[in-house]
Amino acid sequence: MFTGQLLTQINAIWDSFWSCRISNPLEVMEQITFRPFVRRPRSNRLSKC
Repeated sequence: MFTGQLLTQINAIWDSFWSCRISNPLEVMEQITFRPFVRRPRSNRLSKC
């Protein structure tokens, strides 16, 4: 189903969340989907300066 490289990347992401004590898969998905929205306005503000 997953290739070796993709599985390695998924495991690295999971390990980074696990090290921050986020072990609930739903929380991980919330964090992954939330972060691009947080970064977008900041980059828009910087480009206007």
